[in-house]
Amino acid sequence: MKITQEEIGLKVKSFIQDNFVFNGQDIDSEVSLLGSGTIDSTGILEVISFLEETFGVRFDDKELIAENFDSIAKIQSFMFHKLGDAGS
Repeated sequence: MKITQEEIGLKVKSFIQDNFVFNGQDIDSEVSLLGSGTIDSTGILEVISFLEETFGVRFDDKELIAENFDSIAKIQSFMFHKLGDAGS
């Protein structure tokens, strides 16, 4: 069964809220996770590990760039395309 882009976003947002947001505040999907201080560079590694385990993917070094992981929306879009490419 193919996962939707929205389902990816919900899983990512839930992981980030559970592990990095301690005041219960909702995260805007478009806000920079690094720029807002929600996640630091070590946190990005945790997010990458979560994505690999949850979606059964591995990342090439060329994919590990800020543009792919800077916001929930960017992660959602990147993962949707990566999963779609993996299935073709």
